[in-house]
Amino acid sequence: MEIKEMVVMKMNDKILLVDDEKDITDLLEKILQQEGFHHILKAASGEQAIELCRSEKPDAIVMDIMMPGIDGIEACKKIREFSYCPILFLSSKGDDIDKILGLSAGGDDYVAKPFSLKEVAFRVKAQLRRKSYGQQGTYPRAAIEIGSLHIDTESQRVYKANKEVGLTAREYQLIEFMARNAGKIISKERIYEQVWGENATGVDNTMMVHMRHLREKLEDDPSNPRIIITIKGLGYKLERI
Repeated sequence: MEIKEMVVMKMNDKILLVDDEKDITDLLEKILQQEGFHHILKAASGEQAIELCRSEKPDAIVMDIMMPGIDGIEACKKIREFSYCPILFLSSKGDDIDKILGLSAGGDDYVAKPFSLKEVAFRVKAQLRRKSYGQQGTYPRAAIEIGSLHIDTESQRVYKANKEVGLTAREYQLIEFMARNAGKIISKERIYEQVWGENATGVDNTMMVHMRHLREKLEDDPSNPRIIITIKGLGYKLERI
């Protein structure tokens, strides 16, 4: 039985592929085209990726980490200065520390080489699907006010004390989900399944990295959080401050 996509992808979604190995970007381009994406951009270096991202404003990026010159980690950091589009990292390294480095730089997902081309395509779709939920009306288009935080669910922007806070796509999804459940204790597993859309297996490192980044951006004192609280053994809670 054919499984249909829950959200139809826009035919004009731009996907930026970044890898210094042309064979890989060509293969990824082919599989993405088979999955209905017809606007594919390609870059062979971190420098080119930054330039294309700035000029073309892609909807999602698939980027290798190990590249000469500016590698994927540094390119991601520079892209995050002006864009919050989803970034999926590719790397020949599968260790947890490398995943943490990728997520710490602002990445939203990670696939270790050798990878399945189909898996990469469906992970791209998953990122775009989650990004489109607010635009499709899955949640009411309204602002959420919690203390000094203002979450504009239509533009997917977050403000603290009337000043915009730069979040990655994943960080925004996390804070919106937690804000809609403010005052409730939410398990790590439930957060992961709702925000990542995957079964929660071994999520501790991933969750800690993202929560730490959110605290660094939203808390006055990240070491003594008052907004995002850890409930030992149970999960996290967004306080109604």
